[in-house]
Amino acid sequence: MTVTGPDGVGVPHRGDPGLFGPDSVTWQTHGDPMMWIAGVRALYLQALHPRAVRGVMQNSDFRKDAWGRLLRTADFVGTVSYGTAEAAERAAARVRKIHSMLTATDPDTGERYGVDEPGLLLWVHCAEIDSYLHILLRSGFPLGEAAADRYVAEHRVSARLVGLDPADAPGSRAELAAYFDRVRPELAAGPEARDVDDFLRRPPTHPLLVPAREALWRRVANLAYASLPPYAHELYGRPAPAPTVVTRRLRRTGTLLRRVPARLRWQLPPKHILRAMERLGPGTRPAPYKVMR
Repeated sequence: MTVTGPDGVGVPHRGDPGLFGPDSVTWQTHGDPMMWIAGVRALYLQALHPRAVRGVMQNSDFRKDAWGRLLRTADFVGTVSYGTAEAAERAAARVRKIHSMLTATDPDTGERYGVDEPGLLLWVHCAEIDSYLHILLRSGFPLGEAAADRYVAEHRVSARLVGLDPADAPGSRAELAAYFDRVRPELAAGPEARDVDDFLRRPPTHPLLVPAREALWRRVANLAYASLPPYAHELYGRPAPAPTVVTRRLRRTGTLLRRVPARLRWQLPPKHILRAMERLGPGTRPAPYKVMR
């Protein structure tokens, strides 16, 4: 396999490219710093499916271990995106095993159901992919229409990893939008969603870190919330700035964060991208200009 260098010349690379590889849209986008805001948006969106969010809240102490949960999710996404195929499959198998043992109870009907129901897995998958793509596009990442569709299609691989039939996952932005249209009547902001909202707005932290939380984290959470679709704002019952204002803020934030040298950002543990470049060669460095429109 080869990758295209800055001069347009194909450069061979060595090693296991993983499940996506350097030629994918996923490889070039998942190292973008706006993915952190996208991850918070995904949490807000996922919490609006009552059955899905109960599965989280009834099987974990979200408030006490929310930071650990966020970091574990980021580690999983990094492993799947940039790790070897073996590492990605191994991480996915662990997730599937854990999910297969967990159940939740509907407080209204008493029904007990598995958290790995295909419909719930599909909701979590689509909320994540929609959030990643939405934030990247709206913050100015240079993705053309064809590349955006390829991104959605590539993540049928992610759907398989969590236990779904890849054919059941959307393969384009149009199919993703149609999915949300179908599922919209099932969404509601119940007590569990309110708990997630409260946590994301005011996560518990050491008293000495409260000023930093207010100055930094609150802005991240507010921007992630503001980027949700209008129906989500209606369900949560909290207003958001006008879409043009939100887009301007996302672009400004993206421009600012992307000025931080990538090598510096990628030094943060668990260093998936740096390890992938060591494995495959420096020509596999993720970069926006490598995305074929």
